[in-house]
Amino acid sequence: MSFVDYSQLFYLSINNLLEQCKTFRQLHQVHAHAFTCGLLSVCSSKILSKILYSLTTATTPRSSLSLLRFAVSVFNAIPNPSPFCYNLIIRIHTLHSSPVTGLHYFLQMRRFSVPPDFHSFPFALKACSQLRVLSLAQSLHSQILRFGFVSDLYVMNSLIHVYSVSNRLNDAYQVFEESSHHDVVSYNSLIDGFVKTGDIEKAREILDRMPVRDSVSWSTLMAGYAQGSHCKEAIELFNLMMDLKLRPDNTALVSILSACAQLGDLEKGKQVHNYIVKSKIPIDSFLSTGLVDFYAKCGDIGTALKIFELSPDKSLITWNAMLLGIAVHGHGQLSLHYFSRMMEAGVKPDGVSFLGVLVGCSHGGLVDEARKIFHEMESSYGVRREPKHYGCMADLLGRAGLIKEAIEMINNLPTGGDMSVWSGLLGGCRIHGNVEIAEKAAKQVMELKPEDGGVYSILANVYANADRWEDVVKVRSLMSGNRIVKKSAGCSLIQLDGTVHEFLAGDGLHSQRDEIYMVLDGIREHQREISAY
Repeated sequence: MSFVDYSQLFYLSINNLLEQCKTFRQLHQVHAHAFTCGLLSVCSSKILSKILYSLTTATTPRSSLSLLRFAVSVFNAIPNPSPFCYNLIIRIHTLHSSPVTGLHYFLQMRRFSVPPDFHSFPFALKACSQLRVLSLAQSLHSQILRFGFVSDLYVMNSLIHVYSVSNRLNDAYQVFEESSHHDVVSYNSLIDGFVKTGDIEKAREILDRMPVRDSVSWSTLMAGYAQGSHCKEAIELFNLMMDLKLRPDNTALVSILSACAQLGDLEKGKQVHNYIVKSKIPIDSFLSTGLVDFYAKCGDIGTALKIFELSPDKSLITWNAMLLGIAVHGHGQLSLHYFSRMMEAGVKPDGVSFLGVLVGCSHGGLVDEARKIFHEMESSYGVRREPKHYGCMADLLGRAGLIKEAIEMINNLPTGGDMSVWSGLLGGCRIHGNVEIAEKAAKQVMELKPEDGGVYSILANVYANADRWEDVVKVRSLMSGNRIVKKSAGCSLIQLDGTVHEFLAGDGLHSQRDEIYMVLDGIREHQREISAY
């Protein structure tokens, strides 16, 4: 057998082993075997290139650093690396969140006059998108034009993506329009970009233009509707998916549940839940979190608790959704119980977790327990206190009538307190009639957020409860004479026979206004008759 036959046999043997490798450790062992047996001296470039390729699909170790170091050592051992090898080392670094080093290898590739191909630029552009460095992306765009890759769909999609994540939607749209070929990825990148910049109408326009849509297309726009409080539009889009017999992914399902929660549309959310059950869609941590959040916000805390308990995979976000749900329903002791269970489960709390517990304590009047949790946040759990935590404590102390303690806490803050802190204190002053501190808190809120009309109403109520009617008139005159003040009208929703009816304070535009007032007058008359006896 000739030397060529032996080298080919060795390569096939090692190649077969590499194809069976699933983990970084296995690849490391094969590399060590090839080195100790002297096989790398026979056909090193082929074997080392194959190892690099296998690293792009291997299971990541706990620390990506060891994998990246190994990849670099393998790459450096390759004599005269080809464009394929450079592409692999760049891709490995972008896969493991090391974009700067990835771009370093792209620059090295250009410096050594190794010609880039249609894979080189997408990998380099991905590194730019991770770094959010627009100037580098624009430089690569120029090189793409010079090398003639402007017509390559993969390259163009990467350009659209990097401009989208850099909030340069006009540039992304221009690249899209100038490209002769589009696929679903091209459209989805634009939809995602417009959604993230808040231009939901343009995102919908792109969706309507698509010749073929996938689940990402629908779920991205639906998430944009839900996050932008366009909840009715989100439900309409979901209904359209159902009419077209399309199967929504978990992102779409969580988004529609969020929209239902914001509208308080319990019936529609239940329909979505029933669809999940009937379709036998696996309820993972992400979906169970959406269901818990939905039921809790719609007032059905019992069902939220049942879903939480049945969830086999409870992530930190799932625990937080449950803690916040319990808290807003005023179950202080229960929120403390679930926080203890969270600790026992080995889930490390974050700022949202503590916010949920503090809100629960505030609604339940559990002052001592809240103090303990608040003081242990940083010392025992290593979670930094944020303004929202101080705001919650100010609210709790204010509700409990501990106005002096709340003031001392605020005075010790280096920033002097933000909107949430002073608003919480003002609410406590209204409950306990502390006019002097209420005036101080209201002044701070007006300076921090002069357009907030709610503070004027609260201060007027404080004055009214103290029979200071002249001050009530002054505050109301001040509010009506200030053009920048915005007062949000009270809003309530009720669902009847599958239709959601919305009522705004002072609004007489409901189609059944006369019938509603007739019934209300009847109820008032009935109450008078009962009171007369």
